[in-house]
Amino acid sequence: MADLIYVIITGVIALAAGIIVGRSMVAKANKEKDKDREEKARLIIKEAEITAENIKKDKILEAKEKFLKLKAEFEEEASRKKNLIITNENKIKQREQQLSKELEKISRKESEVDELKEKYNLQLENVNNKKAELDKFNAQKVSILEKIANLSADEAREQLMETLKDEAQSKASSFIKDIIEEAKLTATKEAKKIVVDSIQRTATEHAIENCVSIFNIESDDIKGKIIGREGRNIRALEAATGVEIIVDDTPEAIIISGFDPVRREIARLSLHRLVVDGRIHPARIEEIVSKTKKNIDEEIVEIGERTVIDLGIHGLHPELIRMVGRMRFRSSYGQNLLQHSREVANLCATMASELGMNPKQAKRAGLLHDIGKVWPEEPEKPHAILGMELAQKYKEHPIICNAIGAHHDEIEMTTMLSPIVQACDAISGARPGARREVMESYIKRLKELEALAVGFEGVHKCYAIQAGRELRVMVDADNVTDERASQLSFDISQKIEKDMQYPGQIKVTVIREMRSVSYAK
Repeated sequence: MADLIYVIITGVIALAAGIIVGRSMVAKANKEKDKDREEKARLIIKEAEITAENIKKDKILEAKEKFLKLKAEFEEEASRKKNLIITNENKIKQREQQLSKELEKISRKESEVDELKEKYNLQLENVNNKKAELDKFNAQKVSILEKIANLSADEAREQLMETLKDEAQSKASSFIKDIIEEAKLTATKEAKKIVVDSIQRTATEHAIENCVSIFNIESDDIKGKIIGREGRNIRALEAATGVEIIVDDTPEAIIISGFDPVRREIARLSLHRLVVDGRIHPARIEEIVSKTKKNIDEEIVEIGERTVIDLGIHGLHPELIRMVGRMRFRSSYGQNLLQHSREVANLCATMASELGMNPKQAKRAGLLHDIGKVWPEEPEKPHAILGMELAQKYKEHPIICNAIGAHHDEIEMTTMLSPIVQACDAISGARPGARREVMESYIKRLKELEALAVGFEGVHKCYAIQAGRELRVMVDADNVTDERASQLSFDISQKIEKDMQYPGQIKVTVIREMRSVSYAK
């Protein structure tokens, strides 16, 4: 038992000693670690101080370099400005020297002028003295002459003035009369010269357009295709274009008859496309005619643009360009309107140049002088007034508007350009063979015939064919019955008999076509 207690006590003491020894060892180890940490911290701080010192030195060096660079630039700039100042000072000194020399010259001139002035005053005094002596002598001479002539000086002067006045009036009247006679002869001669020169320089060939177009074909076999079974193709083509297609024994040719040049051109182009395509039937004919009408509209614009380019006219409104193109398919008393307007434009430009006026403005007025004839609505106004209103609408110059409106004396002429346009229009229309009044009245009668029929209710389209001897009326099948179509034919014929004058007789044909259309969906 005593041994056990001893062992326990020994163990406790050993444990306590171990704990103490262990703590001392741990404390010693921690102390060594702290020393290492402190050493590392000192090293880091020292390295940081060294790095900071190096950075500081670099910045200082960089700042010094920048300072030296700026200093050098400043010194260079200061040196340049200093040199500039020195140069300017030298120039100023030179200028001062020049001014000093000029002042010296001016001083010398002033002294010379003073000397001349003194000499002049002396001469003037001598002249005044001599003038006084001369006046005294003249007075004595006049007094002696008055005694001899029994007239005072004023009376003699008045008599002399009256004599000279009468003589001057007589000579002036004779001189003025000679000038007027010479001016009349010269003006007449110059006017004739200008007109003749203008006509010669602007001479063009004239062709009278008729109401027939010829469509050439390669062989007569195509005529059968164009006619179609029982004539349905040719009827469809005539109904779609409003012209008469004449297929006779003429070799390799088909005649297209119609008073409207646009319709004839549409029919000709449609025939050409149908023949080239080879598919000729009513539905295809209607399709081709529709496309051709659109192409004709494009061609009208192209013709107008080409015309204004050829004439050198710029800035024309697009709608006026379209109307210029429509002139190609319009005639005036048998004379092609576009050709007539182009000729008038060139004549106006030539005359304006001869008279010292603006040729471009004159050419523009000449081209547009008959623009009212192609207005599609065709109101009751004279074409000159209508053309003037159209020009005003599309912002043309007032001088051009007055020239258009006054070329047939509908309004007063206010500018020199107006009589030039009027004269050139007369020159162009007065050429032998240029116009046919019969042609114009014929076309006017056919248009009135078509307009009369279109005025009836239910009429869709109307075409005058065979030189006005037949009127084909297309009616709307949905609104006009067969009985109404027969009555409509009679009513139109009675209206024609009542309101129109025409040779022979007119056949009125009312066509009512029923179509049933369905769609498979």
